[in-house]
Amino acid sequence: MLDTFRNAWKIPDLRRRIVFTLFMLIVFRFGAHLPVPYLSADAMKAFLGDSGGGMDLFNLFDTFTGGAFQNATVLAMGVSPYINASIIIQLLTVAIPSLERLAKEGLEGRKKLNKITRYLGIALAFIQGAGLYVTLYNMGSAITNPNVLTFFVIVLTFTAGTAFIVWIGEQITEKGLGNGVSMIIFAGIVSRIPSAAKAVYNTYVTGTSYSPIGIIKALLILAVAIAAITLVVFFTNAERRIPVQYAKRVVGRKMYGGQSTNIPIKVAAGGVMPIIFASSIMAFPSTIVRLLNGGNVPQTGVGGTILNCLSSTGPVWTTVVYGILYFLLIIFFTYFYSSIQFNPIEMSNNIKKSGGYIPGIRPGRPTSDYLMKIISRLVLIGALMISAVALFPIVYSLICKMAIPANPDAAANSIAAQGGMTISLGGTSLIILVGVALETVRQLESQMMMKHYKGFLD
Repeated sequence: MLDTFRNAWKIPDLRRRIVFTLFMLIVFRFGAHLPVPYLSADAMKAFLGDSGGGMDLFNLFDTFTGGAFQNATVLAMGVSPYINASIIIQLLTVAIPSLERLAKEGLEGRKKLNKITRYLGIALAFIQGAGLYVTLYNMGSAITNPNVLTFFVIVLTFTAGTAFIVWIGEQITEKGLGNGVSMIIFAGIVSRIPSAAKAVYNTYVTGTSYSPIGIIKALLILAVAIAAITLVVFFTNAERRIPVQYAKRVVGRKMYGGQSTNIPIKVAAGGVMPIIFASSIMAFPSTIVRLLNGGNVPQTGVGGTILNCLSSTGPVWTTVVYGILYFLLIIFFTYFYSSIQFNPIEMSNNIKKSGGYIPGIRPGRPTSDYLMKIISRLVLIGALMISAVALFPIVYSLICKMAIPANPDAAANSIAAQGGMTISLGGTSLIILVGVALETVRQLESQMMMKHYKGFLD
């Protein structure tokens, strides 16, 4: 990877793209520190702290924006409304024929879909900003001088921040490297790594937990992180190549076909999307309760028990229930997302129209059945892989809870806090980081290949 960036830096066009991308990411990080008028950053931190480090949509905002949400800055909403809009449009494309036609119209159709997605994302940003304002207003001290003007200033600032960050993403996609929105999420997550590493160091190496066992725990966390990254890289690049043979045919005096190729199908084709879907479904109830209850989530009664089962910060048995539900939702959404991406019948028809066939498989229905069987097996393997990555932080948190007595002291509380830190978002962040990094390297390699390819005229 380092050699790829070093060689890309030697090419002027790629060097300009790299510099432009870095500059836009610096602008993004600068905007993540501009405060919103009339809004208290301490109240935002307390608002996030009420969930105990658990998972809801607001913690998702904070993770993707690199702490901009808890600091009550202009870019607090980040690209999450735009991501939600993209998911909605992608799902509606399957259900609405007019959107499906746009998706099949090539570049112009994709431009129109992107325009619709952009406007829907801005509308969702305004709605989410308004809901957040109501919640902060109910907290009492979060908003200075609350009135109608303050409402529009805060909500429109949130909305403008989302619109600006989406514009930055589009500029990176057009003039920089990789997918702009993905690069912004990548930068936001990477910005949290130093603080997380410092927290682990202060807890196990220099803090109250300092001991030979504490150092071993810190090294164990590092080893597990490296192993998880290796696993994600392996499965992200893993694919099944289905061979396809094309028959020879004569057109005029020329003979065409006769070559062999393959259809590459990735094991983790859904990427991080199933985790995002599952996280959103699990976080939705507690998010609504917090919006309607002034940022507070009940911990007792039937309602509190149900919400604890939908969060990783409750008692041990509710955390177990949460892990099981989370696992089942990831499996379900992995199959659901793959059914949107892959259509075995359409793939079989395209192979047949091109005069091709899979060796040993008859064209038509047998080919589609064979592709369906292969895709189902790959989807299951990919679902189990991303489930393991997403659930590992939850299992670690569960072990910490079981190891801590009923009335822990301050040191044990510190360990529990580290164990519960970013529990539900750790696997998601890791898959996003690895996926964006690999995609950026692949794009650099393809750009360098085009720059060095002289062509037959030379």
